[in-house]
Amino acid sequence: MSGDPQAWQNHCPGDTRETLPEVVRSDVNEKVSLASQGFDSWKRVPLSERILRLRDAQIALKAHAEELAASISLETGKPLTEARGELGAVVAKIDLAVADAERYVADERVTDGPHPALIRRRPRGPAAVIAPFNFPIHLGHGAAVAYLLAGNSVLFKPSPMAAATAQRYAELMQSALPSGTFQLVQGWTETSKELCSHNAVRAVCFTGSIPAGRAISQMLAEDFSKSLALELGGKNASVVLADADVDAAATAIAESICLTAGQRCNATSRILVHTSIVDALTDALVERLRMYQPSYPVSGECKLGPLISKAAVDRYRRLSALPVGDWVLPGVVLDHVDKRPGYYVLPALVVCSDRESFVASPLQMDEAFCPVAAILPFSDDTDAVALHNTTPFGLTASIFTADPARFARVGDELDVGNLYRNLPTTFSPSTLPFGGHGVSGNGKPGGRGFIRFAAEDQAVQWREDAPT
Repeated sequence: MSGDPQAWQNHCPGDTRETLPEVVRSDVNEKVSLASQGFDSWKRVPLSERILRLRDAQIALKAHAEELAASISLETGKPLTEARGELGAVVAKIDLAVADAERYVADERVTDGPHPALIRRRPRGPAAVIAPFNFPIHLGHGAAVAYLLAGNSVLFKPSPMAAATAQRYAELMQSALPSGTFQLVQGWTETSKELCSHNAVRAVCFTGSIPAGRAISQMLAEDFSKSLALELGGKNASVVLADADVDAAATAIAESICLTAGQRCNATSRILVHTSIVDALTDALVERLRMYQPSYPVSGECKLGPLISKAAVDRYRRLSALPVGDWVLPGVVLDHVDKRPGYYVLPALVVCSDRESFVASPLQMDEAFCPVAAILPFSDDTDAVALHNTTPFGLTASIFTADPARFARVGDELDVGNLYRNLPTTFSPSTLPFGGHGVSGNGKPGGRGFIRFAAEDQAVQWREDAPT
């Protein structure tokens, strides 16, 4: 018997007195059946018409962007300004996905073989997209649009903590697409397992935690024909070399720690700093972090919203209590902000004095997903690389240096999927691929180019002078 609740209600993390509408768990078999029927017709629709349908969805999403942004802010605690940015990315994603489709999905003529030939890109079948709460539309939307343009139907499984937002998003997508092509699947962990393991589902894209991603991977191991794309988070570092602009680095790092209250897979939680500038960088960063004061997320002035849940606050407490150095900004939990009860915390920052203890601690080895960060000194560039690569993650890193050649030299040694110079680790535009190495993912990036994993190649050749 499934452990998922049959119905639930979410509360605003920024004011837990505010209750959202009840959500009812979906029947997975029913949803997959509808998506299978939708796929049978959608796969025959020419790419040009698929593009027109997605353009209609884009118009609908743009028209309701403010409504969706307000829903994201209310349901997940993301500051309204950030939620508006997410909707801007959602709308723009369709332009980028269409360009990718025109590049990767069209038939490709092959002229250098023994016979005339072409490579056809064929849809896989119903695709399950499991989205996270922190970008409840954008991250799942990118994969969903790619699957749709490639001719697949989509089963969109949102985070149960963003269920109301997903409901409205799904309605807008469905308004532009044929019946069955886009299905919303509501539920918790058991629902996700049932959806991913369903025989009719031919592709899975999951964004979330390492334990959940590993469980899905193990569950699907026997069905090796099913495509699986995983984006599993990071333990991202800002590496501040001796020649860096300290003030600019501090500003970028503070943003990387505090955006979405640290609940981003590409948030900075490790700050590796050359010994000669540790004090200067620490002072500047403390000053910047103190500017991030929590407030009600639906307010247009909010810079630091709440965490998503009590469980997230408990994780914050554990991390900010670790005895690994000098907590120059100790962990602080605020039960109320502006007389509103919620899951509010302040940014926490520790300067680590014992490298051995730090390297073995959760501050180095576990994803934080809250505004807690650690500073650790290094002696030279080689030492910085060695320290960076002691974590099993490999999603994003940013190197702060005035020297482009030094950036290239050091960056070449960092095992990450996304590398930046003098930018926040959270600066990940949709115009680029996005994926991680190590336990951060399985080499199938989101962002630009994901459509390559949404279709299968079929090699076709023929003989024009067949014997009689």
